[in-house]
Amino acid sequence: MSYLDETLTRGEVVNYRTGLHWTVLFWPIVIGVLLVAAAVTLLVAGAGATAAVIAAVACLLAAAVAVLVGIVRRSSVEIAVTNHRVLIKSGIMARKTIELMLGKVESIGVEQSLAGRMAGFGRVVIRGTGGTHEVFDRIAHPLEFRRQVQERIHPAPADEPAPRQGMA
Repeated sequence: MSYLDETLTRGEVVNYRTGLHWTVLFWPIVIGVLLVAAAVTLLVAGAGATAAVIAAVACLLAAAVAVLVGIVRRSSVEIAVTNHRVLIKSGIMARKTIELMLGKVESIGVEQSLAGRMAGFGRVVIRGTGGTHEVFDRIAHPLEFRRQVQERIHPAPADEPAPRQGMA
């Protein structure tokens, strides 16, 4: 069971979940591929020499560790919007949590580079009353996250039609 599910209060429902974007895996995968290529080169150039085999195995282990660290980093972040609050948890052994009641959210900003806009990730800046200022990088679907928070803070009246999606 996830941290978010464990900390829900009575009557609290998760309305939206997101996490880190898959691009956080880019550099770990690049490093992993380079280390695998180095292992293959060592094996071919070493022609079965014991030192070459040991170095190749070390490269393969380092490649596996690099990719595993990226996967763990991505999966260790949970972000959710409930009907009562915004919850963000990061870390596995050492945990950092931000739990901000919806009524205390002063603003929520989204910063996206061109690559972020194209791939669907960005930086989310949440400002709460009392000076709380939290920044989260590489969040998947940051505009949808902001929209979900805003809709929970200011719900549309029941008789108001839902906004149209896309261009007419």
